[in-house]
Amino acid sequence: MLKISRLTVEHLSQGCVTDEEQPRVSFQIESDRQNVSLKKAKIWVGDWSTETESQILVPYTGKKLDPFTEYPVVVKVMDDKGEAAEAATSFETGRMGTFWKAEWITDGEYHFTEKKISPKTMTFRKKIACSKKVTKARMYVTALGIYEMTLNGEKVGDIYFAPGFTSYRNQLQYQTYDVTAQLQQENELIAVVGGGWAVGSFTYKRVNRNYVDRQALLCELRITYEDGTEEIIGTDESWEVTLDGAVRETEFYNGEVFDATVDLEQISWHKAAKEQVKLQPEILAQYGAPVKAHEVFHPVSVTKAPSGVLIYDFGQNFAGVVSAKIKGKKGQKITFRHAEILMDGELFTKPLRSAKQEAVYICRDGEQTWSPRMTYMGFRYVSMEGAAEEDVELSAIALYSDVEDNGEFSCTNELVNKLQSSIRWGAKSNFVDIPTDCPQRDERMGWTGDIALFSPTAAYNFDMSRFLEKWFKDVRSEQNKGGGIPVTVPLVVVPGQWEIMIPMAVDHWGDVCILAPWAEYKMRGDLGLLKTMYPTMKRYMKACKFWASLGSVGKHKYIWKLLHHYGDWCAPGIGMWAWMGRGKWTATACMSHSSKILSQIAELLGEKEDAVYYRNLSEKTAEAYRDLLMEKDCTVKKEFQTAYVLPLYYGMLSKEDKKKTAAHLARIVRENDYHIATGFPGTPYILFALADNGYEEDAFKMLMTDTCPSWLYEMKVGGTTIWERWDALREDGTCNTGDDDGTGGMVSFNHFSYGAVGDFLYRRIAGIEMLSGGGKKVRIAPMVGGGLTQARGVVNTAYGKVTSEWWISDGKFTLHVDIPCSTTAIVKLPGGEEKKFGSGSYTLEEKL
Repeated sequence: MLKISRLTVEHLSQGCVTDEEQPRVSFQIESDRQNVSLKKAKIWVGDWSTETESQILVPYTGKKLDPFTEYPVVVKVMDDKGEAAEAATSFETGRMGTFWKAEWITDGEYHFTEKKISPKTMTFRKKIACSKKVTKARMYVTALGIYEMTLNGEKVGDIYFAPGFTSYRNQLQYQTYDVTAQLQQENELIAVVGGGWAVGSFTYKRVNRNYVDRQALLCELRITYEDGTEEIIGTDESWEVTLDGAVRETEFYNGEVFDATVDLEQISWHKAAKEQVKLQPEILAQYGAPVKAHEVFHPVSVTKAPSGVLIYDFGQNFAGVVSAKIKGKKGQKITFRHAEILMDGELFTKPLRSAKQEAVYICRDGEQTWSPRMTYMGFRYVSMEGAAEEDVELSAIALYSDVEDNGEFSCTNELVNKLQSSIRWGAKSNFVDIPTDCPQRDERMGWTGDIALFSPTAAYNFDMSRFLEKWFKDVRSEQNKGGGIPVTVPLVVVPGQWEIMIPMAVDHWGDVCILAPWAEYKMRGDLGLLKTMYPTMKRYMKACKFWASLGSVGKHKYIWKLLHHYGDWCAPGIGMWAWMGRGKWTATACMSHSSKILSQIAELLGEKEDAVYYRNLSEKTAEAYRDLLMEKDCTVKKEFQTAYVLPLYYGMLSKEDKKKTAAHLARIVRENDYHIATGFPGTPYILFALADNGYEEDAFKMLMTDTCPSWLYEMKVGGTTIWERWDALREDGTCNTGDDDGTGGMVSFNHFSYGAVGDFLYRRIAGIEMLSGGGKKVRIAPMVGGGLTQARGVVNTAYGKVTSEWWISDGKFTLHVDIPCSTTAIVKLPGGEEKKFGSGSYTLEEKL
C-alpha cells in the first residue's frame, strides 16, 4: 500500500506561519512494495493546483496570498505501479508586509549609558477587555532585545529568546501566537524584555548596545469576534512600563536574577514611550528554528564540596537552565552556579572567563517552582547555596533550536557510541538560534569556521533546513562589497580585533557560504538554496582570488597567503601563532576545494561558463600547491598532518602523487602513535584521507586510539561533549586553559568542531553516502575495521529513511539495507561485490 509519510510546508509538518510569497511543499512516500517511485503528484493550495514529478520544495505559484489567512494544502500522488495516496495539511500566512498599527515602545525615562554591563530589564503591561465572544486571536510580537509574553499569568507560546538573533540591521523576526483559548473577558498582558544580543553585554570584549541603545517592544493583537468584527490592540503610549519587575537582571553570560517577592500590583508603573528605532530591518514572520525546551535531566549525584556548597552532577554537559521546586521563605536567596567540570571537588569556573553563569532566585513564602527564562548556561555541574538539599528538587532542561533528529549511528564499540552521543550533544548545545562556538564562556558567537567544517555531520544528524536558511540570510546580509564574509555572523563589534570586525576572505571560515549550503544540498536536495547563495559564493571566491594574487606572479598567484588566516587552528602541541603560520597551506587547499565545489554548483544551475572558470581555478590552485608548497617527493618541509590531509581529501593530486602523499601521511600518523595532530581544517577529513587511499587499518587505529590527543581519550576520561582543545583536560588531570599560547584563556569542553568526524561514522562505517542532491541516488558501502562486529546507520534523506546495518557472525558478513521510494541505491559489500537496488528492504551476505 502506498502512503504519504511526511508532508511539509516550508520544512514544517505543522504550525507553519509564513510571509513567503511562494511557500514550498515537500513530501515523502512509503510503500510495502519494492522498486517504487513517484510517477506524478498534484498539489492544491486553496484553489490553486499544480502537477509535478518533484517531491522537494515545490513552490506555490498562484495569485498573491492574503495576509492573516489559513490555507489548506492537499497532495495526491500516484506511483509507477499505479497505486495512489493522499494527505493534507495547512499553513497560515503572517502579515505579508501589512503595515503595523502598533508602535515601537520603550521606557522613555531609562537612559542606558553604562559600559560592559547589560541593561535593566523592562516589564510592560496592558489590560485588555473582551466584551464579545472571541473566535480567533493572533498576537504578532517582536522586540529589540529578547522578550517573553504572558497572558493572564500563562506563558504565551513555548519559545525562548524570541525574536531570535539575526543581523538586526537587515532583518528581524516576529513571532505569531494563537491566543484564542487564553483570552478572557478581562485580560492582563505582560511583556518582559531583556537586553539579549541587541542591547546586552556581548562578546568577550563585553560590548553592549551593539545594535540599539535600549530595548523596544512591538506587539499587535488581532481579535476576531463571533459577530465578524475585528479589534486590533497594538503597543502604544497607553501601555505601562516598569524597571522594577520580578526579573531583576538578565544576561546570557552572567545569568538571571529573579525576585519572586515582587508584586506587580504594588510596584511603580509609568506610561511607555514611543521609541524612534534607528534601525530599519525587514520584519518577517519567524523563518528560523526557534529555541525551545527539550530533554529534562535529573541529578545522577549530589555531593558536598570542600567549600560546603552542594554540587549536583547531571551526567551530561549541555546548554540549558535549571528548574527548581522549592520550599522557601520570603526573602530567602538561593544561588545556582554552573560549570562544565570539577577540580578538587569544586566547580572549575576559570574557563568561563568573565561569564558568571549564575541563576539567583529570591523566594516568596511556601512551595514554588522557578526556571530562568531569559538566559542559558553551558554546564554539567551546578552548585547551590542558600537552601537545604531537602527543600529543593532540582532538575535541568536542555535548550536548543528546534532541529529535528535526522540520523542515528551505533556500533559494538561503546566508546565510539559515546563519541556519537557527544557529537550530537555538542551540536545541540551550540545550535542556540545561531551556530555558536560554545555555550558557556563570554563568547557564544556565530563563528563561521565551526559550522563550515561541521555542516556535513550536522546534515546527517539533524534537519538543519530552517536553522541554516535563517543564518544564511544573515551571511548574505553581512557580506561586504569586496566579497568578504565576517568570521562571526551576525557581525558584532569586538574592539581591537580588526579580523573579526572587518568582513574579509578567510579560508574555511568565509568558505561557509559554499561548504555549508553544499552539505545541505547533498542531504536535502534544495537547489533553490544553491541558487540563492550563488551570488554570495561568487563574490566570496573573487575575494579569495584577489588576496591570493595580490603582488604575486606566475603560479604564486594561486598561493593564498594574505590577509588573515586561522590556519591549523587548535592543532595540539603548538600555539596560536604556529596555527596561523600554517595558513598558506590551509588557505591554498581551501581555495582549490571551494572553487571545485563552486564549479559543480555552477553546472547544476546551468552556468556553463562559470563552471569552466571555477574548474580551471581549482586545477591551477591545486597545481600551485603541489609545485610550491610540497617537495618533489610530495613531502612538506615542516611536516604536519593537515598539510597532507587537505590535498588528499580535496582531490588536488595526480594518481601517483596521491599515492606518495598518502604514504607520507600514514608514516607521520604512525610515528605519532596514531594520535590526532590536526586543527579545525584537517580534522573532518583525516580518516577519509587515510581510509580512501589504501590505509583503512591506519584510519581505524587512529579512530580507536584512546590516549591524549584523540577522540576516544575525551570519551574515556568522562567527556560527554566534544572539546575545543584535544588536551583540554590533560592526562595528569590539569586543565589546559590556554594561558600561555596567545589565546587568552581559550578552552571549552563543549565545542562541536572536532565532532566533524561524525561524517566518517555515517559515510564510511555505516557506508551511507549521497550520490545526488537529496539522496535520489545513494551509495551504501560499509567499511569494516577497528574490531567492530556490527554497526548501524539511519539517515532521513529528502525521500525517506535510508538504513544500513551490518554484522559479522560465524565468518560471514551480513548487510541489511532499507531504501526509500523514488531512490536508487548502489550497494557494495566489503569484498567488492556491487548491486543496484530500487526502494525496499534487502539483506546481502558474503563470506569473510
